[in-house]
Amino acid sequence: MGKSKHRLLSLTALLLAVLVSLFCSSFAEIIFEERFEDGWQSRWVRSDWKRSEGKAGTFKHTAGKWSGDPDDKGIQTTTDARHYAISAKIPEFSNKNRTLVVQYSFRLEQDIECGGGYIKLLSGYVNQKKFGGDTPYSMMFGPDICGTQTKKLHVILSYQGQNYPIKKDLQCETDKLTHFYTFILRPDASYSVLIDGRERDSGSMYTDWDILPPRKIKAVNAKKPADWEDREYIDDPNAVKPEGYDSIPREIPDPKAKQPHDWDEDEDGIWRPPKIPNPAYRGPWKPKKIKNPNYKGKWKIPWIDNPEFEDDPDLYVLKPIKYVGIEVWQVKAGSVYDNILICDDPDYAKQVVQEVFANREIEKEALEEAEKVRKAKEEEEAQRAREEGERRRRDRGDDRRHRDRRDRYNRVSIFMSKLIHLHDMFI
Repeated sequence: MGKSKHRLLSLTALLLAVLVSLFCSSFAEIIFEERFEDGWQSRWVRSDWKRSEGKAGTFKHTAGKWSGDPDDKGIQTTTDARHYAISAKIPEFSNKNRTLVVQYSFRLEQDIECGGGYIKLLSGYVNQKKFGGDTPYSMMFGPDICGTQTKKLHVILSYQGQNYPIKKDLQCETDKLTHFYTFILRPDASYSVLIDGRERDSGSMYTDWDILPPRKIKAVNAKKPADWEDREYIDDPNAVKPEGYDSIPREIPDPKAKQPHDWDEDEDGIWRPPKIPNPAYRGPWKPKKIKNPNYKGKWKIPWIDNPEFEDDPDLYVLKPIKYVGIEVWQVKAGSVYDNILICDDPDYAKQVVQEVFANREIEKEALEEAEKVRKAKEEEEAQRAREEGERRRRDRGDDRRHRDRRDRYNRVSIFMSKLIHLHDMFI
């Protein structure tokens, strides 16, 4: 009977857990999710921005060169030194009183050199055919790489029409595997930045963006109180100097010294042994140190309420979002965007990451194989270049020898002509 009751309780607990999970997920909302499956073109609009200048790039629908799943396609930048701009209209939503989760995957299949890999959330009306770098946005999030020094992960938020970048120096990934970038913004204005489902950083909009004046400031006019004890140790007031301490000499005659056998007091004077440091000498007497019972620590300038701070409980609220867009410039093309997600459930976002990364090892193996092929091709091209260079050097050598023979022949001909001329003059 006891075992049956225990089993019944376990099943009941499991059922409750499932019901709670289903109950919570029923309130989670997936606002927009794009896996770039068939029909994605109907949801996205390619912008004509920079097209008249011949600087507009186009996206290719592909799984890329080393995807973990060849059927899992995204959109890839295709042409070097181009601007890319594409956007999708989404159901208008506000993040007021709800958590905002923005997530997407990004893979560099090129040595990017310099270029962006971020996405933008747009508010208000946007002419999607003219969407470009000057189009206002409410949020910009994602990598921006240039050379070996700049590996920035942007988190830029718009507040009252002005863009504010995060003050922290966040770093993005630069290898050639797929990486998920996730930004979570909560109603208490706290945030988290995740890469591949793991938290990379977190904080608050109040402290990590220069949007509002700080809540607290240092009281620059404050002075340390006269009775502030910042000495951790003090002289022991009960310490007493030992009697005769000051009469202990610094040096004493060396007890091991002996008068030289040839010492003559009449000539050399009275012999005195040399001095050596006195091992009993301890220097000037100082009382021992004890813990200061009144110690308050090192005094620091106190923080006070900032009179210029005026709280905005809607600090975290973005303007109602209507579009998601990609707008980047890349020196070297080849980046793959995929798995764009906007929702209010961090757990669902994490589930997407785990689902895609189920093929992580396959992707790594495919990348390793592609790198082997690339290196073999580069070596083959280098070998051809070396052989071509050697052939050209040989050809230049043959030409030089031919010119030398011709020059010698010409010099001999000229010399012989002069001899014949001289001979004719003397005959």
